[in-house]
Amino acid sequence: MPRNLKRFYGRGDLHFITFGCYRRLPLLGSARARNALVKALEEVRQKYSFPLVGYVVMPEHVHLLIGEPERGTPSTMLHSLKLRVSKRLRRPKRKQAPAQRTFQFEGRAAALPQFWQRRFYDFNVWSAAKRREKLEYMHRNPVARKLVTDPGDWLWSSYASYSGRGTPLVKIDYVP
Repeated sequence: MPRNLKRFYGRGDLHFITFGCYRRLPLLGSARARNALVKALEEVRQKYSFPLVGYVVMPEHVHLLIGEPERGTPSTMLHSLKLRVSKRLRRPKRKQAPAQRTFQFEGRAAALPQFWQRRFYDFNVWSAAKRREKLEYMHRNPVARKLVTDPGDWLWSSYASYSGRGTPLVKIDYVP
């Protein structure tokens, strides 16, 4: 990634954000972990007041399509989200050295220095066509990865809100 990454905030654009687990490990591979992320997403949305247009939680990464927060920036919101999730998914143990936190994934505990990759990808979405493209990409991601055969079968995405099939886990803000 470039060292002097420039992010464009304050224009009123939507932001297509992608962030991943440490070394692309499937730390969100369990329903428990994905549910923890979805719950934290709703809490952070309430704290920072931003429109959530779409999302998908994959085993090793997350895509969000959000509007600009009323408080803070997408970067501060994302920092808060990542912190909440990693704290909740840290396996409780005796006092651990910060360099060796233990996280549960694939049915076992693993000592990792961190839960998330440090950086994230942010793409400003400025048109309705681009918004549709990003939503379709997110909703097709579990199918493309062969996790399910139909996007409606993947519970951890905004697909249920747009299709009317299933029960949405998080309220979606539709943007005209």
